[in-house]
Amino acid sequence: MFDITHSNSVIVLCKYDCKKKMSDLTAAQLRAARALLDWTQPKLAEVAKLSVPTVRRMESARGPSASTMANVEAVRRALEEGGVVFLDPQETKDGGAGVRLKE
Repeated sequence: MFDITHSNSVIVLCKYDCKKKMSDLTAAQLRAARALLDWTQPKLAEVAKLSVPTVRRMESARGPSASTMANVEAVRRALEEGGVVFLDPQETKDGGAGVRLKE
C-alpha cells in the first residue's frame, strides 16, 4: 500500500499506489459494477455510507475525480465487498478498463 523511496538518507512513505488505483476508476466502471450487482444508486450510497448526489456525481461525465479520495475509496470498497473486481486496462484483452464479478 505504501511506496518507499530514499532521498538523501531520508525514507519517504507515500500512498502512491492507493491514489493511482483510485484515480484509475472511471464513471463507466462504477455504473457497470453497480449494474452487475443489480444495485440502484440509493443502494450503493447506503452501502458506501455516502449521499445519493455524491454517487450520482461520481457516475456522471465528471467521473470519480469530481469526488474526494475517501468517497471514491468508500464506493470501491462497497462494490468490491459486493463481489465486483475492477480490471485495469492492462488486464483486459482489448486494453480497456473493465469490471467483472468474483468467481
